[in-house]
This record gives sequence, C-alpha cells and structure tokens, in this order.
Amino acid sequence: MAIPQNSNHPSQIGMYASNSASQWGSPSAPKKALLIHGLTACSSSWEGVAQLLVAEGFFVVAPNLLGHAWRRGTDYRMSTLAEDLRPYLINDTSYDVVMGRSLGGTVALSLLPFLPKTKETNVILLDPPLEMEGTIEVDKSQFLTAVANVKTAEELANEHGWSRRDCVLQALGVTMCDSTTIEGIFSHNRPWSFSGLFQDIPPHVKITVLGSDPKAGGICLREHVPCDVERLNFRVLQGVGHCIHYEHPDAIMDAIKLPGAGL
Repeated sequence: MAIPQNSNHPSQIGMYASNSASQWGSPSAPKKALLIHGLTACSSSWEGVAQLLVAEGFFVVAPNLLGHAWRRGTDYRMSTLAEDLRPYLINDTSYDVVMGRSLGGTVALSLLPFLPKTKETNVILLDPPLEMEGTIEVDKSQFLTAVANVKTAEELANEHGWSRRDCVLQALGVTMCDSTTIEGIFSHNRPWSFSGLFQDIPPHVKITVLGSDPKAGGICLREHVPCDVERLNFRVLQGVGHCIHYEHPDAIMDAIKLPGAGL
C-alpha cells in the first residue's frame, strides 16, 4: 500500500524532501527504486509494480511530477522536471533501479547526470516519448481532451481491460491534472527531440528501454533509440500497449533481473 507524503520538511519523509510522493516498503530495505510516472498520471499509479518490487526486497519511492497531483508550476521544460526531482538524490542517495514511464522516462533520461556514482544503477524506460515533433499537436489535443473529459474507472476497464485498481488510479491521476499542465509540457519542450540524451550515459548506469508495440499504441520506436551506444538495450513488447506497468508488469520485473544488473 502506498504511503502518501505531502511535506517539504525532510524529517517528515525520512531522507527525502518533496512536495508530494508515495512510498512502499521499509527505508531499511537492502535495495531502493525510484519510479517516475507519466503525463496525467500520479505516483499512486505505480501501486502494482511497487508491490512487486517490495516483494523483491526494495524500498520504493515515487514522486509526483510538477503539474500533477495538484502540484503547480510555471516552467515545464524537461530539464526543470528533472531538476525538481534532485531532492531525492540528496546526500548521494543512490538507487538500484530508476524507472520512468512515458513522460517519466524522458525525465529519467534528463536526470542521468545527477545520479550518484556510488553504485551501478539500472535505468528502465517504459515507452518514453523521445521524438514527437511530427505528432505533437495531435498528442496535445488527445491529452487536453482526456483532462477535460475524465473517464471513469468503469469506462477505462471496458476500454482497456485493466484491473479495477489500475483503472481507479489512472482516473485519479487524470483528475488531478489540468489543461495548464498539458499546454506547458507541450509548449515548453519544442522541438520535442530527446534521443540525443542517450549519448551521455554515465559509466555506472545501464539502460533498458521497453517499447510498446506500435500496433497497440506504442510511441517509442526502434529508430528513436541508438543502436551503437554501450550499456543501452532496447526491446519491443509485442501486443502490449503504452501502459506497460498495467498490462505487462512481469516484463518490467524481468528487465530488472537481467543478468549483470547486479540485483
């Protein structure tokens, strides 16, 4: 069960200072994971994956991005979204796993230079939007429609077949987001082109990109991920849609347990 945290005072949330976050497991667990949600989602959307990680001995922390879960901002550049998460790295706090889904995956890429070098970190990106300049207006319109006409958990279940838990949490995230955030995210990140961030992978970081099936709504295409970069792997999940954490959490756990991941 997620423990929501809503305080700026570090003593209220252990070693972390944040406006808004969820935590699972014990802070004394031998392994740590930092999970970054996608656009119009919230930290609680990681509930299913977080429970699996806790069962594997992780302490899990999931922040809410600027503009989400009622958080307000004026600057929605990718670099600013990443900078906002730096309190989770205070005092060289390191993570065995850093995971980002959709927008959160691109934010995680922007966070790479700040990851402490105290241990190897397995970074897992779930269908991140890396190159969207050609479709950005269509994508923005879809998200604006989503926050203006929030679908119920029942509607999401009928449309996607997700569990009731995931549908409730998805609807909650959309409810706590608004058009100002959508407009800011899309207008402050032009051109939308972030594949170049793969060129600067630190030596202590390994990255696995899990792309959704393009035929099922995947947005991270093979040509968006360089094939000649060390410590970078790409895999397409056939038949799996954009919300990998809801549809195929086992694939995420398999990526965490890849040989050589040190976990």
